[in-house]
Amino acid sequence: MKHLIPVVGAVLTVVAAVGQDAAAGAAQTVVAEVNGQKLALSDLERKHPGALFQARNSFYESEKKVVQQYTDECLLEQEAQKQHVTVEQLLKAHVDDTIAKDPSEESLHVYYEGLDTTQPYEVVRGKIIDALRQRRLARAKEAYLQSLRSKASVVVKLDPPRAEIGLKDTPVRGATSPRVTIVEYADYECPYCQQAQPVLQQLETEFQGKVAFAFKDFPLPMHADAQKAAEAAHCAGAEGKYWDYHDMLFAKKQLDPASLKSFARDLKLDTAAFDKCLDSGATAQTVKAQLDEAQALGLQGTPTLFINGRYISGALSHDALRAIVEEELGESQQTRVAHR
Repeated sequence: MKHLIPVVGAVLTVVAAVGQDAAAGAAQTVVAEVNGQKLALSDLERKHPGALFQARNSFYESEKKVVQQYTDECLLEQEAQKQHVTVEQLLKAHVDDTIAKDPSEESLHVYYEGLDTTQPYEVVRGKIIDALRQRRLARAKEAYLQSLRSKASVVVKLDPPRAEIGLKDTPVRGATSPRVTIVEYADYECPYCQQAQPVLQQLETEFQGKVAFAFKDFPLPMHADAQKAAEAAHCAGAEGKYWDYHDMLFAKKQLDPASLKSFARDLKLDTAAFDKCLDSGATAQTVKAQLDEAQALGLQGTPTLFINGRYISGALSHDALRAIVEEELGESQQTRVAHR
């Protein structure tokens, strides 16, 4: 995929993607032998498709940071040449010389009082000044680099790892022929999942007709009601009301058995059939299959998203997710999520 900063000015291109031939060769690499039987990397990935995904994603994140540093170095060198100075002189003029003088003694004392140290103020005063100066320098340098990035066109060609996420027995809504598919692994009792729902609903509105949304259950063990809530949603799905029930669970935030059955009445479901489905655990195996899938992918928490197979975890801000969706749409590619 391409990470684009669409601006005017100089153009910097960094290629950091493995070629298809090289990737195909790596897949055939023999990684072990058992009693003379050779096991290739492709054998491992066929039997355990998610086994190496987290390792590859960690490498990708590290790779992104290194490439970012590399592109920043190049921008500084280009700007220094333009101004007929060295990089050191450039940074001195635009970073070092912009730093304010050392803070007042009062400010230093306030900082000192927040430290977990038994050393007297006089001993650590110099270290405090140095630490504050380094922090200010880092902020000033980042601000200057951002100003250079805003005037340049930086195209980083880095292929993120993509997981194949099957959508069998998975509720999907949105575009019928999506260019982007967002798969969410979530837990109805998870407060972070609840906070993420307005963001996802906003994306659904903004990209109507282009994006499909799929929900997979990942009930965490510390949440006592999450498993049954997930089962209840699938029981509602048996009557064609999965998404209505799903939305109600996140809106109401009440997951005790009585509430789960009350929601079915509110949606005018066949309450006898719903109660039987929920009490018998008829959909428990569906939930377990999705939980097993999440664990096989090495997922550690909720919510976790896969946007066209790209792994997204942590804070799910609207701007960050929108940028990724737009990037995927910009490639004019069909979803790479496997429907099976």
